[in-house]
Amino acid sequence: MSMTDPLADLLTRIRNGQRAHKEAVTAPASRLRANVLDVLKKEGFIRGYSQYEVHPGISEIKIELKYHDGDPVIREINRVSTPGRRVYSKIKDLPRIYNGLGISILSTPRGVMSDSEARDANVGGEVLCQVF
Repeated sequence: MSMTDPLADLLTRIRNGQRAHKEAVTAPASRLRANVLDVLKKEGFIRGYSQYEVHPGISEIKIELKYHDGDPVIREINRVSTPGRRVYSKIKDLPRIYNGLGISILSTPRGVMSDSEARDANVGGEVLCQVF
């Protein structure tokens, strides 16, 4: 069965795992998911992730969730751009999430990056999700 929105599935797995206070969650592997997880790790929202092969040609990603004093580090994680409604933003029109406490993850011509990296590189793109 094909999945229409793999990134939304990844975000939902992270959200559900943190609500259930899981140490780690797994998701099917893809390059886009790995790039988004790189940004989340760099910004300190997850501990890390590792990719492993389940069967020949089929890989999964194990995501280690992060908690602070028993509470999840990620309070909100929302998909912005969906397959039915793509949301693009110029860098000057990109809003700050919770006055800079949260991040937006963008897919730009220079790769997947956070909104602060995109502002430094002066490049806009598709707003994939927002994390706080």
